[in-house]
Amino acid sequence: MAKTIIYIDGYNLYYSRLKGSQFKWLNIATLFRDQILKQQNPSAEVLAIKFFTAPVKASYARHGQASEQAQTQYHRALQAMYPDLIEIIKGFHIFQPTKLPLFEPGIPPSKRAVSSVWMIEEKQTDVNIALHAYRDAVRGNCDQMVICSNDSDLEPALRLVKADAPAVVIGLIMPLRENSTQGGKVPNKRLTGLAHWVRHHIRDDELAKSQLPHNVPTKKKPASKPSHW
Repeated sequence: MAKTIIYIDGYNLYYSRLKGSQFKWLNIATLFRDQILKQQNPSAEVLAIKFFTAPVKASYARHGQASEQAQTQYHRALQAMYPDLIEIIKGFHIFQPTKLPLFEPGIPPSKRAVSSVWMIEEKQTDVNIALHAYRDAVRGNCDQMVICSNDSDLEPALRLVKADAPAVVIGLIMPLRENSTQGGKVPNKRLTGLAHWVRHHIRDDELAKSQLPHNVPTKKKPASKPSHW
């Protein structure tokens, strides 16, 4: 059996696949381990699922404090159901003022026409995925790593894994819709070229079959699906 670790870029998964859908209360173990990976490699033994994310900022979120609470409930549900399987690894967001060029159709960006804006960045997610994946590979913690991301920032890490741990199989699951090209998002060739196998999209029916129970028992109050999800 192939010892496997799954690495999920939560930010990429949400904004590229789950945002605007009814599937946010997602059971990542059911989706990635029991559906997608089982079809790709039935002999895989999933040792861990590492979920990389950053806390929501209520001041910027669409639903304010409710968005922050929704994320908290979701993380509580995942950890209650899979305490020995799912690890949630958090980065953070930074907000800082900056100046960016104004957009005018047909005119290239110029420093002569700029506007003051807030720059909002998620920090540490990419580097956390890269470091965890590389360390697991070179330490022999897995025979196969499966990464859910479409972010080219992971390219250097995958190149180093292939160079320093060539026996480790790299699988990619792109967090995209089946007709992703219609929305302007396509599988990143800088990543797909480094993988042994690629799943180019996640289907709606797979997401629908991979939802958590509405109420998940915990050691305290149940973790409940947010009303706006």
